[in-house]
Amino acid sequence: MKLSSRGRGCCAGGSRERGPPPRSPFVHQLRFSPLEKAKIAFMTLTLFPIRLFFAAFMMLLAWPFAFIASMGSDEQELEKPLSWWRKIVAILLKAIMRMMWLAGGFHWINIKGRRALPAEAAILTVAPHSSYFDAIPVTMTFASIVMKAESKDIPVWGTLIKYIRPVFVSRADQDSRRKTVEEIKRRAQSGGKWPQIMIFPEGTCTNRSCLITFKPGAFIPGVPVQPVVLRYPNKLDTITWTWQGPGAFEILWLTLCQFHNSVEIEFLPVYIPSEEERKNPVLYANNVRRVMAEALGVSVTDYTFEDCQLALAEGQLRLPSDTCLLEFAKLVRSLGLKPETLEDDLNKYAASAMKMKKVKVDLKEFSAYLEFPVSQTLESMFSLFDENEDGVIDIREFVIALSVVCKPSKTLETIQLAFQLYQSGGGTVTEEDLACILKTAMGVSQIDVTHLFRAVDEEEKGKITYDDFYTFAVLHPHFAEDYLYADHMGAESGLETSSLSAPNGICTDFSPDNSGDRKKPLQKKLN
Repeated sequence: MKLSSRGRGCCAGGSRERGPPPRSPFVHQLRFSPLEKAKIAFMTLTLFPIRLFFAAFMMLLAWPFAFIASMGSDEQELEKPLSWWRKIVAILLKAIMRMMWLAGGFHWINIKGRRALPAEAAILTVAPHSSYFDAIPVTMTFASIVMKAESKDIPVWGTLIKYIRPVFVSRADQDSRRKTVEEIKRRAQSGGKWPQIMIFPEGTCTNRSCLITFKPGAFIPGVPVQPVVLRYPNKLDTITWTWQGPGAFEILWLTLCQFHNSVEIEFLPVYIPSEEERKNPVLYANNVRRVMAEALGVSVTDYTFEDCQLALAEGQLRLPSDTCLLEFAKLVRSLGLKPETLEDDLNKYAASAMKMKKVKVDLKEFSAYLEFPVSQTLESMFSLFDENEDGVIDIREFVIALSVVCKPSKTLETIQLAFQLYQSGGGTVTEEDLACILKTAMGVSQIDVTHLFRAVDEEEKGKITYDDFYTFAVLHPHFAEDYLYADHMGAESGLETSSLSAPNGICTDFSPDNSGDRKKPLQKKLN
């Protein structure tokens, strides 16, 4: 995939209003000075075990109170005001939870604004979601949350979860998503009878560098919501827990090793939707997100939870930090191609491309090929592949990019399809063809495949088959790291990279790992 000047802005994935985010929202890395390392070592041997023990003790202490208060409460009782003794239990539990956070170094919690009453705003939308420490506002308000059904079976924690009357989502129930939305809607429209529901609309953790796309679930009821923004103004960010970066226990350890941890919770004014927003939850979500981004002073981006899954899916290729494939995935969704039918669409477009007499098409022909009318979305997608800005694109590149979006973890299936599209007589491709295949599969404009091609082409024929490539890939599963990625690419792109080995594959990170034995630098789209 190439990047034309028309596509340069959109490929960064940022909002047109506020510009692209400064770095990938799904990556977090910590770098420590020698003094900070010494401090962590000292705290590990002294304060850390004391804090960990005290925090665990507070959670265990909360369990019997939550258990007793949850006994015998049916749905009708939950919609009534708390009885006097349950109010006392609630006060005790809040005090215990506050002591638990105090043990973690959160000596004071800065609260701004006024929390709305349930009758004023039945739903609290909280962002950015960056860590399990975001549970702090939950334990302070005891608002209901949306949780996986499996969470209620976790010892101790499950009892505390059930006490706040969450909306459970079951993975085993295929209709669970619809039921969850209906339950949220029912509670939100109860006129304040139910406790407020606290929802993190981003749906996944980010590094707080921007606000990613809000899921519409909190906005479908069409009732007023109160935006709540979280800030962790600490010099060393040990709080953030993203898909790529320090693990859960490492974050806990490092945070407890800090003498003081700051958190700020700001309740923004209640957002009352217009009639248009009530009818359009996506519009409602976007407008609330814009308000919250302005309060935080960060950008908004069209990245979604699904983009994160694309970036971190298993496979043998990794998407670099400046890939256009995330923008391409967004445009695919905007065209109305649904994830559940995407594989059928891919098969149809691939078969059609193989039958075409020419591989270069203009915008009108591209529209006819996709069976979609010309629109701004289609033009934006077209521009991503228009390398020379001459008004024509290679249709094979579209098919390869769609295959990556459709099957991100199946690298070799995508490459096999690409070989079928590019192969000449005898089922072979040249080094130039392989460069086109791999740069499209990674969403970059240039890539040096010379070392990789020579390694596959052991007989020096100047051409290779898919069987040759497959055999090489099986013997060298890390061929991308060994032959494609550059050790200085992350620094060039301005992104911080993770020093941790990634647990999963096509894009373990938005920027490659550092390594001293990489071959050639990977040319990037953004110059």
